[in-house]
Amino acid sequence: MLDQTPAIDLGGLTYVFPSGIVGLHDLTLSLPPHSRTLLVGANGAGKSTLLKILAGKTLAKAGSVKIQGSDPFRAPLGGITYLGTEWAANPTVRYDMAVPVLLASVGGDAFPERRDELIDILDVDLSWHMHAVSDGERRRVQLVMGLLRPWSILLLDEVTVDLDVLVRARLLDFLRRETLARECAVVYASHIFDGLADWPTDLVHIHMGRILEHGSPSDIISRTELPDRPTIASYNTNSALLDLALKWLSDDLKDRGRRTDVKRVRWEDVTSDEKSGGMKSDAFAAYFKMSRAL
Repeated sequence: MLDQTPAIDLGGLTYVFPSGIVGLHDLTLSLPPHSRTLLVGANGAGKSTLLKILAGKTLAKAGSVKIQGSDPFRAPLGGITYLGTEWAANPTVRYDMAVPVLLASVGGDAFPERRDELIDILDVDLSWHMHAVSDGERRRVQLVMGLLRPWSILLLDEVTVDLDVLVRARLLDFLRRETLARECAVVYASHIFDGLADWPTDLVHIHMGRILEHGSPSDIISRTELPDRPTIASYNTNSALLDLALKWLSDDLKDRGRRTDVKRVRWEDVTSDEKSGGMKSDAFAAYFKMSRAL
C-alpha cells in the first residue's frame, strides 16, 4: 500500500514575532509528495516566515507543522533543503575561493553524476573564483551546492531572482523531473511568473499571514474572474497564471491599504549619527569620498 503521509502538513499554524505582531495566522495546508507548490503573495505576506518554519529554522508558536510526519524544529530529519537569498550576501562566499573547493566541501565527490548535471544545467565554470563573479554567477554556485545532495523537501525563497531566463528555465525543468522521478516535493516563493504556467501542481495564495487560496492552477484559474488582457499596459501579453497573480496582488494591496496610512520613520527623522553608522564626521567624510570613487 502506498504511503499517504503528506510531504507537508500544517494544522492551525500561528507564528508571532517577538514584537507581538502576528506573522502567520491559523494556516492549514496539506501538500502531497511529488508536488511543486508556488507561493504567491506580496512582500511581507508571510512567505519567508512560512518557509523558515518549514525548514526548522524558526519555532511555530501555535498549531502543528509536520514534514513527512515529523516536526522539523523539534525532531529535525535529513532531506530538508532551504535556499534563500541571504547566502549570496555572506562575506565568506565573497572571498577568493575557487568553486571546486566549495563544491567539494558539500560532498561533490559523493554525487559525481548529479554534480556534473547541475554544473551543466546552471552553466557554472569551475575556473570561477567567488570574489570575481557576478551576483547571478554566485547564485548559480549556491544552487549547485544546495541541490547536490538529493533532498526530499526543497524550499526556495526568491532564490532564482538573479538567474537569467535560460538558466532559470533549465533549473525549473530539472526540479520538475526530480519531483516526477523521486519521492520529493518543492515549495517555491517567487515574484517572477514568466514561464511558470505549467510548472506548479499547486498554487498557494498567502496574504497578511493567512492562506486565501490553495488548489491546482487550472482549478483556481477556471473559477476566478480575470481581467481582459492586456492587464497592466498595452504591450503586456501575459499567461493566465501571471494574470491571476496580478489580480491577487492588486486585491491584496487594496485590502492592506496604503503604506502611508501607517506611521513610518521619515528620512528627516533619522539623526546624523544614524546616517553615518556612528562614524565621526571626518571619518564619515573619508568613507563617503572612498565609496564615491568605487
